[in-house]
Parts: sequence; structure tokens; C-alpha cells
Amino acid sequence: MPRFAANLSTMFGEVPFLDRFAAARAAGFGAVECQQPYGAPKEEIAQRLADHGQTLVLHNTPEGGPGDTTTKGGIACHPGREAEFQEGIKLAVDYAHHLGCPHLHLMAGIAPPGAEPAALRETYLANLAWAAEHGAPAGVTPLVEAINTTDLPGFYVCRVDQAVGIIESADHANLGLQYDFYHRQMMEGALMAGFEAARRHIRHVQVSDVPGRHEPGSGEIAYPHIFARLDALGYDGWVGCEYSPAAGTMEGLGWIDAWRAA
Repeated sequence: MPRFAANLSTMFGEVPFLDRFAAARAAGFGAVECQQPYGAPKEEIAQRLADHGQTLVLHNTPEGGPGDTTTKGGIACHPGREAEFQEGIKLAVDYAHHLGCPHLHLMAGIAPPGAEPAALRETYLANLAWAAEHGAPAGVTPLVEAINTTDLPGFYVCRVDQAVGIIESADHANLGLQYDFYHRQMMEGALMAGFEAARRHIRHVQVSDVPGRHEPGSGEIAYPHIFARLDALGYDGWVGCEYSPAAGTMEGLGWIDAWRAA
């Protein structure tokens, strides 16, 4: 059966962030992920993980540099912000290493207006390589994710084949792909065809439904088929539940029962 991780940035919003670890454990989650953990001390997060016997399997890099709350979607593709990007990666790797988290979603960012395509690509590839090199000694692997341009207009990496091409161009062993079925459906469809084509690069999967980005089973994506195919294909990575509950986290968890019992 798939191995599910609760996303503590989108689920269990009924309680403060540090209390969501206990709430997720009470709901049966032994693994968690989150988007931006930096508002809480890493020592406090580590204590919550230890208290509840949980594993942190993924978090994002900062959207901007340390303390920057104005940049949406990251700065990895932004020419001229390389030093700021590197400081953010140092912070992210420090958190991930301290928390035993193996994967970082390296956020590409929204392409700055007027930036030359060649400069965006060159900057992004150089930053990916720097992050991969910096993360390797700590056992932390940066991941590339394609994010749909309806939810985040102008996001630099928006198609799975584009993400794969970037990973292959970077040509570094310490890089992987984060495959989000929601973003794929919003941009391209052909969900399992896309997964199978990119399989060799995929290190982490995320799920939510279309429309609304709510829990599996709330919309048009055939998740029973997808989960069965993931099992049949031997996918043994984590499946991050990065969705916004439609009517309360616990009220929306019925979808997972069949897979826990499998």
C-alpha cells in the first residue's frame, strides 16, 4: 500500500503548527511533511517528531532569502539573487539535516518580468547544482517540482517534461523530481503516463484533488486507480497529502481508510 505523509502546512490547520504533529499522529500518520518550517525553531520541531515517533520526509526551501516574506514561489531562477539563494539553501539544509529530512523541494520561483529565457535557465541550473553539492554531505536531496500556472502564474517550472529536462541537464546524482498529481492534472492530465515517463527521477509524490485542491475523492482524479498503479509499479517513496481539507481535517480523512487496511 502507499505510504502516506500528512502535510502539516495544509492539514490540521485547526491547531497551531507545533501541535499538528500530535494531531497527525492521533490520526495515524507516522510521517509528515511541511512547506515552510522556519517559523519554528528546529529544536522544537525535532522534539515533536521524537515525542510522536514521526519522520519528516520533505520540506520546502525558503521562498526568498532568510527573513524574506515577500517573494512567492522561491528565487532559484532569479538572476542576480544567487547569494540570497545560497543563504536560503544553507538554512534549509541545516533544518533538514537536523530533522533527519531527506528531501527539499527547491522552489524555482516566478520568472521576473523582462528576464531573458537564457538567463533564467542558466541561473536555475547553476543554483540547482550548488544546492545539490551543498546538500549531498548532509544527506539532503533537492527536488524539482512542476507547479501549475493557474494557481501560481508565471512559475518557471510548470510542466513535468520541463522539470525532467532540467534535472537531466543539471546532470547531478543528488537531484530528483517531486511529482504532484494535482499540478499535473491542472496543466497536462495523463497522470500515470506522466508518472511512468518520469519514473526514474521521481523521489517524492504529492496528492490532492481537482478542483479545489481538497482531499482525494473530492473531485475528478481517479485516486483508487492511481494508488493501485503506484503499488503495481513498485513505487516505495512517500505520498505527501498536500491538500486543503474541504470541511475539517478529521472529517475528510475517510478516503485513506481503505488504503490503510490494504
